[in-house]
Amino acid sequence: MSDDDERSFFSEAPMRPVAKAKMAAEKPHYLGHRDRLRERFAAAGPDALPDYELLELLLFRLIPRADTKPAAKALLARFGTLAEVLGAPVGLLQEVKGIGPTVALDLKVVAATAQRMARGEVQGREILASWTQLLAYCRSAMAFEEREQFRILFLDKKNALIADEVQQTGTVDHTPVYPREVVRRALELSATAIILVHNHPTTPISITLDHARYH
Repeated sequence: MSDDDERSFFSEAPMRPVAKAKMAAEKPHYLGHRDRLRERFAAAGPDALPDYELLELLLFRLIPRADTKPAAKALLARFGTLAEVLGAPVGLLQEVKGIGPTVALDLKVVAATAQRMARGEVQGREILASWTQLLAYCRSAMAFEEREQFRILFLDKKNALIADEVQQTGTVDHTPVYPREVVRRALELSATAIILVHNHPTTPISITLDHARYH
């Protein structure tokens, strides 16, 4: 083949967009899914999404270059609910595939923010009017603590929350309770009722609630 024929051959052959086709093939499949999920959230709000998709949205920011659906589903399978995922200790979160120390810590930052919001929702309201809300609040705060906690919610005469305090932290199956300290703190806060809460680390998400009223 002469030089002229060779130039003519290559000039007439169509150029394949190899690089472009390769880039399109290598585009991660989850990118379109992320866009669609964000659009659904923006259009219909959070109630339109199940827990795992809401958790996915959160993980998008924490894990920018991976498919977060498996991690979201694994977290919920391990801990049960979205509140309990956020309430889980950093060490347990890292046992879930795809969750490293940085992501686990970021989830705890979100958990702290959620707890502040939950406390704001019950602060100054008739807390005893909704035991379901109260139990959800306590679970998000302490259900997956690895040591037993003795927590006190101090109420006023209208059953509104004055303060929420952890009075004692014990071992995996025991925490000391000193009635004198409980009464002293209740008097300091002018509380007329208290709710005593303690968790059971040996049976995660198990919480005991007791109510007492002063006169």
